Amino acid sequence: MINTLKRIAVVFFLMAIISSDVQAQAKKQVAVIFDTDMGPDYDDAGAIAILHALADSGECHILATVGSNRSPWIAEVLSVMNTYFGRPEIPVGIVHEPAQHIAAYQKWDSLAVERYPHRVSGNAAAYDAVPLYRRLLSAQPDNSVTIVTVGFFTNLANLLASQPDSISSLNGKEMIRRKVKLLVSMAGRFDDQMGTFKEFNVVRDAPASVKVFGEWTSPILFSGFEIGARLHTGLPLVADSSIVHSPVKDIFSISIPMDPNDRNGRMSWDETAVLVAVRGPGSYFTTVKGHITGHTDGSNGWDAAGSRDAYLVQKMDVKDMEDVLNRLMMHQPVAR
Repeated sequence: MINTLKRIAVVFFLMAIISSDVQAQAKKQVAVIFDTDMGPDYDDAGAIAILHALADSGECHILATVGSNRSPWIAEVLSVMNTYFGRPEIPVGIVHEPAQHIAAYQKWDSLAVERYPHRVSGNAAAYDAVPLYRRLLSAQPDNSVTIVTVGFFTNLANLLASQPDSISSLNGKEMIRRKVKLLVSMAGRFDDQMGTFKEFNVVRDAPASVKVFGEWTSPILFSGFEIGARLHTGLPLVADSSIVHSPVKDIFSISIPMDPNDRNGRMSWDETAVLVAVRGPGSYFTTVKGHITGHTDGSNGWDAAGSRDAYLVQKMDVKDMEDVLNRLMMHQPVAR
């Protein structure tokens, strides 16, 4: 009897340890909302592939994928990606008007929608971005959500301007201050061309960029134009014959040959933002603290005396960094 009781006690002890480990792992996961202009460029496809790879490794939990562009294909492309990686239930949001409308000139977006299954049938079937943001943020613990934006700041400016409603008594600024731990953004430029260069994500909705840069109430970490411009990815994915029927591979296979500037692979702006949103700068980058300043012409400056923000500076060897990104982009769906 005593031995039996001891065995039961040991079993319960081990179960408690396992439960504790599972809870600790869950707590380590970064809760991510991914906001993208999916269409004007195709590094967004590499970025969402990396996000799902990191989710499969238990490093993050994807709360939503949201479009800051009203391309006719964007909601369906996001649904294609989520479905391909075994998470068709992830909510898809779409920016409301006024907004940019930019489809992929290589036509990879419409081809992906034609070739691959997806649950969301058009932008009209997606959630409106701001209510989706408010609903998701209000349901999360305080200071727990990382938003990663690799597109225009339209949704985030609209979230800032949102007022108390049936979802929450908090206005947008209060909700961001309470719920958002970090905003990670592929935007701007922070090298010797800062102040004159008009980075695409910033200039395409400059009023929204200025509003977010001026009013955002959580820390912001920037992966600037100069970071992704050095890093080229996608060729190993295209060359891997073991990867078949993959929308990510299709997108890079279609697009790389159409631009002579991509003969070494596509520049990797958006992928770096997703990587640091989940893993932090780590061994990849150092950071410079300060505060971004937005200009109405779409350029940006930097106030070194500020403390809210930081931007990335390359630390890891470029080839090693490319290897990290390529491996994650080549990740294949896991059985569920």
